[in-house]
Amino acid sequence: MALRLLVVEGNTHEEREAQRVAYGHASSEAYAEVLRAIAPDAICDVCFPADRGANIPDVAGLSGYDGVAITGSALNLYDGGPEIDAQVELARATFAVRTPLFGSCWGLQVACAAAGGQVLRNPLGREIGIARNIAPTEAGRGHPLLAGRPAAFDAPCTHLDIVALPPANSVPLAANRLSPNQAAEIICDGGVFWGVQYHPEFSLGDIAAIIDRRKAKLACEGFFSSEEDASRYVADLRALNFDPQRRDLAWRLGLDDQVIEPQARRIELRNFVDLLVRPEKSRRGRA
Repeated sequence: MALRLLVVEGNTHEEREAQRVAYGHASSEAYAEVLRAIAPDAICDVCFPADRGANIPDVAGLSGYDGVAITGSALNLYDGGPEIDAQVELARATFAVRTPLFGSCWGLQVACAAAGGQVLRNPLGREIGIARNIAPTEAGRGHPLLAGRPAAFDAPCTHLDIVALPPANSVPLAANRLSPNQAAEIICDGGVFWGVQYHPEFSLGDIAAIIDRRKAKLACEGFFSSEEDASRYVADLRALNFDPQRRDLAWRLGLDDQVIEPQARRIELRNFVDLLVRPEKSRRGRA
């Protein structure tokens, strides 16, 4: 029987339309495509809880899915509002029905808030492009979410906020200099969440588009010496995305196979599907 997966779009309608113009797709569309590449037997539905009047699955609907994944978002949890509250409540409901839950970046933050944790703006500033030197914690070294990751690795990222206060019954699984919670497991109401602050679903092309969209701001913040400098970086990323064998570009950008190769880059999502979703589907007698 095919897997039934739900992708929860973290962005508002307006931001999704802006993403389609800038990136060619909304977050949930790209996320569903990556999940189908990992699990060709998966049927992926998408819901939009940040939209006014959105059709959000109820408890019965959520229990019918084998796994739920929450995308990134341009929203900030501490701003509050109905488009944020709806996503936190959806995460709480997913915990309650014990459907395995995954989140990238915003998804991790939403799950933490749903379980009683706190998300704040990172006092160390923005982390964008590549999160460097992510190291599994002692718990993370033996955790299935990070199975296959080395002792230190890089990953695509873009975020201003961090999990500042993890909820009870959470286990930090990885950290780096800019974030003490780069990966975590959360147990809440008997449900299990695995998530990361970075974006295993992003391609190098996605990173390039994100930086290109924000290059003026990033130059002002000192990430690049000028917008032209940012444009050169974006061009290199796009060229490497087109031809991953360009080792000259990989060397210049300081990237290795953990970021360049899709199989390695997406390993947390694959582990979620293979080591949490499929076993739980079997345990629930849904195989």
